[in-house]
Amino acid sequence: MERAADELSGTPARWWHALPDGRIQCDLCPRDCKLHDGQRSACFVRANKGGELILTTYGRSSGFCIDPVEKKPLNHFFPGSAILSFGTAGCNLACKFCQNWDISKSRAMDRLLDAATPQAIAAAAVRVGANSDAFTYTATVTFAEYAMDTADACHALGVNAVAVTAGYMHPAAAREFYARMDAANIDLKAFSDDFYFKLCGARLQPVLDLIALVHHETGCWVELTTLVIPGHNDSDQELGELAKWVATELGPEMPLHFSAFHPDWKMGNVPATPPATLRRARNIALDAGLHYVYTGNVHDRAGDVTHCPQCGKPVIERDWYEILSYDLDDAGRCRHCAAAIAGRFGPFAKPFGAQRIPVTI
Repeated sequence: MERAADELSGTPARWWHALPDGRIQCDLCPRDCKLHDGQRSACFVRANKGGELILTTYGRSSGFCIDPVEKKPLNHFFPGSAILSFGTAGCNLACKFCQNWDISKSRAMDRLLDAATPQAIAAAAVRVGANSDAFTYTATVTFAEYAMDTADACHALGVNAVAVTAGYMHPAAAREFYARMDAANIDLKAFSDDFYFKLCGARLQPVLDLIALVHHETGCWVELTTLVIPGHNDSDQELGELAKWVATELGPEMPLHFSAFHPDWKMGNVPATPPATLRRARNIALDAGLHYVYTGNVHDRAGDVTHCPQCGKPVIERDWYEILSYDLDDAGRCRHCAAAIAGRFGPFAKPFGAQRIPVTI
């Protein structure tokens, strides 16, 4: 926590309570930040102003882009559709390998960015033909109130709401937050508490609890992503334990994405993940019984394909974010054997493709 050097401004936040010693405690995530008046939380974007918690980034985005939904990554949520992506400054983790550190660690963006209301963001998604809005780039948890209001505005216009998040959130807040989300990609950064503590400043168990809660207790569609970092979370044992937990706790139909690390932030001395490591991780997860395992951040056609778990035939073939073939009906059933593929599907139109288009709100 740190004391703000500027005059605090923002909107009232949720999930906090007053303490007997005059401080207030943020109840959003397991950090449980206890704040004196004028002090900011560890995520930097929540603060005590006059004995009340405020969110300083409400309505202030780091920018807007239209992406393919597969880039989130979500391979089983209206494949091929366009998604309007945005985020804000701030993060409640301290990952030394953060690949969006210029946004997540910003100390100015809560004040300097242009405002964008939830209604304007929803209207922009309709205007550009996006099927969904994605709250992404940084820990969506930190701007939960903004994301929830935007999700409500999106639903009013028939647009889906998607959270891309590290999943570090208290259960009470999570139940409210994910009730507003149609889909989420949640990071499972490793299967080691030591990794979470030393490299992320967090703990593993709250993330596992959150993932299980969202999958079992909400209607939100979930996919998981693990960034595989050489020498840190890439052993056969750890990958096997992670895959076994997913298969046992969440079921074989949970999509799991293994993504390649590139040197960044405070881990510039760690080499990029070799494609062979991702292929090994994928094979370990398939051997553990998972039906849908993908590789990301590398060119790997085999790791991009969705196979029908019943007949084994490819039902979606991809090359990076380009969809090359699509053999599902509108209900998401395999056209070869009629087996249902896990996910959220609908009529398949011309796919958006691999393009990325900046948008002005």
